[in-house]
Amino acid sequence: MIRTLSFKERRYIEELRILTRATALDCIIDERFDRIVYLIKEGDMGLAIGRKGSNIRKMQRVLGKRVEMVEYSSEIEEFTKNVFKPAEVTGVERGEDGKITVYVNRGDLGIAIGKGGCTIEKARNLLSRYFDAELGEVLAGEAKHA
Repeated sequence: MIRTLSFKERRYIEELRILTRATALDCIIDERFDRIVYLIKEGDMGLAIGRKGSNIRKMQRVLGKRVEMVEYSSEIEEFTKNVFKPAEVTGVERGEDGKITVYVNRGDLGIAIGKGGCTIEKARNLLSRYFDAELGEVLAGEAKHA
């Protein structure tokens, strides 16, 4: 699937590259939650975040919006775990209907959902964009066939 980036998205990606020297593969400007979600190239996450999150804070100051970063992975399970970080994902299952069910530790369910469902919305956007998959449910507990 080929997707073209808008001028604003390209500008934000370039801003990230200049400030952090990390490579962003994509950028989602989420007006609903007033944030920018970057999809970071595999292996560049430490560079993007910076020591103790200094680069994220710098980006937030420059752009005036909340900045979130997700590390890309070509494996859907690993990608899904990255989207829900820092919540600990215990399992990812793809049902017969094609929907993805995500299992998280009981104590991390609130983090996995996010304030107002912002993390779930981020997961929906990224999973449909990169894996043509639909997010089903986010449940507390272990996957049935792990």
